[in-house]
Amino acid sequence: MNLKLDEKMVEEAVRLGNFKTKQEALSVALSEFVARRNRLRILELGGKIEFRPDWNYKKMRGKR
Repeated sequence: MNLKLDEKMVEEAVRLGNFKTKQEALSVALSEFVARRNRLRILELGGKIEFRPDWNYKKMRGKR
């Protein structure tokens, strides 16, 4: 796969991350991007999950 990337940005990522290769820098960058986006998706649930004060979480632990 060929990608057209901003070479200055890639070099800066290599330098800032102290990576040995561009591939290593890009792999870490993509992993961090995916992790961050997944965390943002979790934050979107804020206020959408109903809290039930009567729910017995200890009882549910025994069902595993």
